[in-house]
Amino acid sequence: MSSTIKLLFVCVENANRSHMSQAFARIHGGDKVEAYSAGSKPSGVVNPKAIAAMKELGYDLTTHDSKSLQEVEAFAPFDAVVTMGCGDACPWMPAKQFIDWQIPDPKHMEPTQFNEVRDYISGKVKALIDSIV
Repeated sequence: MSSTIKLLFVCVENANRSHMSQAFARIHGGDKVEAYSAGSKPSGVVNPKAIAAMKELGYDLTTHDSKSLQEVEAFAPFDAVVTMGCGDACPWMPAKQFIDWQIPDPKHMEPTQFNEVRDYISGKVKALIDSIV
């Protein structure tokens, strides 16, 4: 069995929540975690608000790309696939467990509220990693 945890975070546009989740998985999990993100209907861009919010914490989201689920299929199976409210728009992906986090889409939020969602995601990702390790 591999000692690396493989996580996939999925939201509709792959522009905010899933990228921040992927970033926090790398931050909290270090070399114990391989983290990916994708969208059921990817926007093609990472939201500048998400980039700014993560930059405040010292993480560079400009290195991320908005991807479709098909683009990350090659990395399956995953230890966990975490969806963020995309419901049945998310097709099945090989994984040991599926988790749905109902996290509000922060794309139209002001920076203070956006950062509250960011920090909430951080806590959820840390708890997920702790539960799998």
